Amino acid sequence: MNATNGDLFDQTMQKTYLWISDLMRELHWQDRHKAYLALRAVLQTLRDRLTVEEVAQLGAQLPMLVRGFYYEGWNPTGKPVKVRHQKEFFDHVKTYFKTDDNIAPEIVIRAVFKVVSKHVTEGEVDDVKQILPGELRALWP
Repeated sequence: MNATNGDLFDQTMQKTYLWISDLMRELHWQDRHKAYLALRAVLQTLRDRLTVEEVAQLGAQLPMLVRGFYYEGWNPTGKPVKVRHQKEFFDHVKTYFKTDDNIAPEIVIRAVFKVVSKHVTEGEVDDVKQILPGELRALWP
């Protein structure tokens, strides 16, 4: 592996750790794995509610490693999934934490959206929000 490839992997690891650290701080969590699960759960739940074009546009702004788990298992057939109410969105995020009854999906979602808003351009965040119904748009900072 040449230095350039090593630098690329180091950079994506650093950026991913930054996102996870920001999320841990927002949620007052000490568990990096749990924060990773929260980021993955919310990003994948959001992804399935966006148009295919918007999925790609948001994905292009994610660090390479985050982009990997954002797209993990994605099948664009039948997307976007129609979700109009917060409870449906909360319930889907909660399925990622089946063994943890202490997860408050709304708090997790708001924290992830805050981290995304910090690291993704304002224009892209606005594009994502415009696709979502009002109840889901209200979860963004």
